[in-house]
Formats: sequence, structure tokens, C-alpha cells
Amino acid sequence: MRLAVGNLERDRHPVDLIEQVANGHDWSFERTAEDEITICVEGHWATYHIAFSWMENQEALHLACAFDMSVSQQRRKELLKLVLAINEKLLMGHFDFWEDSSSVIFRQALLLSGGLHPSNAQVENLLVNALDVCETHYSAFQMVAWSSLSAENALQFALFETKGNA
Repeated sequence: MRLAVGNLERDRHPVDLIEQVANGHDWSFERTAEDEITICVEGHWATYHIAFSWMENQEALHLACAFDMSVSQQRRKELLKLVLAINEKLLMGHFDFWEDSSSVIFRQALLLSGGLHPSNAQVENLLVNALDVCETHYSAFQMVAWSSLSAENALQFALFETKGNA
């Protein structure tokens, strides 16, 4: 299939490559539309629902990685502080908290201006980065949502690394 983009045409739809990557990893996925695919990946802390969308007008491949996070109304302000603290440190992508669905979403995009095609390495990098960032910060979100910890303390605990062996 050829997609027309302005004066340019694409030989392959960018979402077709993501479907191939999901198949290669044996991940369950659903092609919800020509421009969209949803992949479920079982992480250490949660099941991540990753949606890729081709945004033709922006010539961008958008990734949204969501995980359910039940947050009481009293803890939402602290959770938003955590989102801001994490986003300050991220080089690629950002977190959002969607109050309506009580979901934490990690989002990033790959710009493919001028008719460029995504490579396997680029798609793998988008996926790996999203999963790594979500896995790294999941426990901080959980601590803020389910305890009385501040965003700052939860982030410190989540990012604490041990060195050496006992």
C-alpha cells in the first residue's frame, strides 16, 4: 500500500513495522485501525498497554504506554507533583495523568518528516525506552497513590540503586 503525504508517498505504512516487531516478540496485539495498533506487554510491575498511532498530518508515529493506577482524590495532587518531578529528568517522552480514566500514560513520538520510514531499531528504541521508563517509575507512582509518601520521597525510593553484592 502506498500512502500519499503531500507530494511524497510511503511504500509501507509505518504501523506495519510495529506489527512485525510485536509478532517478533510474540506480544499480543490488535490492529484497531489502519493507523493504530495496541500491544500488551507484561512487565515486572504491571501489564503495559502500548498504543502506536500514525499521525499523518504531523508525520509522526505516536506511542502511548498506559498502566492502571487507582488514585484517590486526596492523593492526586501529590501524584501530579510526581509527574512533574519525573518529567523534569526525562530526555525523551513524558508522563501524563488522565484523571477521567485514572491512568498514568507515558507518551513520546518519532517524527518521520519528508516521507521517511521508521527503522526496526527506531521502533525497538521507542518500545524499550517506554517500557524502561515505566518500569523504573512504576513503584514511585504506586507509593504516592497507595501511601502517604511525598512525591520527592517516593521518587528517591524508586530510583535508589544498590551497588555491589552482599
